[in-house]
Amino acid sequence: MSQEQMFCYQCEQTAKGQGCTIIGVCGKTPDVAALQDLLVYLLRGLSQLVIEAKKAGIRTEEISVFTCEALFSTLTNVNFDPDRIIEYIKKTADLRDQLKQQIRLVGGNIDASDGPANLALDKTREGLIAQGKLYGIKSEPIVNEDLHSLQWLLTYGLKGVAAYTYHAYILGKKDEKVFDFIHQGLAAPLDKSLGINDFVGLAMKCGEINLRAMELLDAGNTETYGHPVPTKVPLGVKKGKAILVSGHDLKDLEEILKQSAGKGIYVYTHGEMLPAHGYPKLKAYPHFYGHYGTAWQNQQREFAEFPGAIVMTTNCLQRPIESYKDNIFTSGPVGWPGTPHIEGRDFSPAIKRALELPGFSADREGKYVTAGFGRNAVLSVADKIIAAVKSGRIKKFLLVGGCDGAKPGRSYYTEFVEKAPKDTVVLTLACGKFRFFDKDLGTIDEIPRLLDIGQCNDAYSAIKIAQALAEAFNVTVNELPLSLVLSWYEQKAVAILLSLLYLGIRNIRLGPSLPAFITQNILKVLVEKFNIMPITTAEEDLKAIMK
Repeated sequence: MSQEQMFCYQCEQTAKGQGCTIIGVCGKTPDVAALQDLLVYLLRGLSQLVIEAKKAGIRTEEISVFTCEALFSTLTNVNFDPDRIIEYIKKTADLRDQLKQQIRLVGGNIDASDGPANLALDKTREGLIAQGKLYGIKSEPIVNEDLHSLQWLLTYGLKGVAAYTYHAYILGKKDEKVFDFIHQGLAAPLDKSLGINDFVGLAMKCGEINLRAMELLDAGNTETYGHPVPTKVPLGVKKGKAILVSGHDLKDLEEILKQSAGKGIYVYTHGEMLPAHGYPKLKAYPHFYGHYGTAWQNQQREFAEFPGAIVMTTNCLQRPIESYKDNIFTSGPVGWPGTPHIEGRDFSPAIKRALELPGFSADREGKYVTAGFGRNAVLSVADKIIAAVKSGRIKKFLLVGGCDGAKPGRSYYTEFVEKAPKDTVVLTLACGKFRFFDKDLGTIDEIPRLLDIGQCNDAYSAIKIAQALAEAFNVTVNELPLSLVLSWYEQKAVAILLSLLYLGIRNIRLGPSLPAFITQNILKVLVEKFNIMPITTAEEDLKAIMK
């Protein structure tokens, strides 16, 4: 094993399209990278033991939920705080050792040789960092590059599944089969008997399980807050104190709304929180006002200018600016060094800070955007959509969505939507939409040409819409007048892509660049089987799509 300075290639923006080796483009330090590598390695060992514990009839739900949370913390732009990562490492080791004792008492198998199930942790921070460098992506000789590629494709897909599963559990939704697969997938790279075909199968299974995780989260969101309805959301501001909520966690947003009610504070959304305005039980709060800012590409400037408290619920800052770091609060698995972390959903520290800060000095008018086109809203006008397709007034549906990021090349998506022919309807979701979310594309037969389906996990809604339309037209999804043009950035996007491949969806255009962890041989297989293709230019791709 070798001690690399750092190696990470899990996100789209990785350095030179190959891997970050000095510091993460996201701002992740080598120390944090090493600690996250150690955490993932230990979670693999914990998963080995969970599999054995279940055979012995030992209950492991608490461990499974923790596994999801801990794995979630290693996603891109979630946790940059070495102290909090160390807490996850120590708890993983504690749960592992407790589980070993339980398995031993019932006569189960705990023989995991010298792997992570038996790794003795160093007592010091420096020692843990050194251990992490021994168990990173390139820690062992890569005997087969394609096998190695598939193992990390699976691992990154599992990170996305873990995030959605964690969100769903918070809202009371769970499925033992999802937990079981997360453990199976995490433990799989430790089994040297598994080959390329095994990991191809596991990657497709990851897509299937992610679909179930998104279904659980959809049920949790809609049963708790109601099905989204089309809602006009102001992009201006109201005079008064302010809290900005970024991320994805609707439960956190609900608690902030509850706890800040009647205190003269307006609550705004940022990034992936925009779709929250469409949920009936959330929009009922009178101080839930509007949406401020876009997403990653302008985040630093937007946060620096925001005169209130900022709460990061499931994603974190890229390289925060010292001048406003004291105004930022994190929750859940999110962390940044030096920022207060909310425990137990008690948001009083953030509310107190919002009341101390000046807030907005005057009303400021802005554009409006419409959110809330979930599957129920879209399918409620399915008859109009079907009639417009049959008459030729709608020629194509263009699903343009995915992650956003700061690297050049994402302007392609703005240009693509702006140049889309007038007889097309653009479906969008996730933070990639902030490249064009405020464009007025007009309507076709009173159907808006730009339909915001929601957050990245609302890919489930998009899939249900596509399946319903395919059934109505008596064709397969691949035969619909539908083209997918996706942007990816982090590991939830990997999980969603695997779900689309599991469903057999073909002809996906993916960008801005292809994953560095996919070898040419694996890419060739994906191209041959699914016709995945990289984006080119907006004009060329639209010309090919509209043929």
